[in-house]
Amino acid sequence: MNSHSFPPRPILDRRPPALREERQNSVGASIDSQSLFKGATEIVIDHGGAKYRLRITRQGKLILNK
Repeated sequence: MNSHSFPPRPILDRRPPALREERQNSVGASIDSQSLFKGATEIVIDHGGAKYRLRITRQGKLILNK
C-alpha cells in the first residue's frame, strides 16, 4: 500500500466572473468595534424588525444573539 501524502486541492470558484466580482464587492465598510460600542459592552441591532444583541464577552470576543 502506498502512503504518499498529497496537499489538498484548492477550491475552485466555478461561477461566472460577474458573479465572483459581485460577491467580492458585497462587503461593506469596515467599522472599528470601539467606535461601534462607544464604551458599552452590548448593543442592539434592529435588522428588518428583528432585534439582535451584539455583546463583547469577558474574553473580548463578539457574540450575536437574536
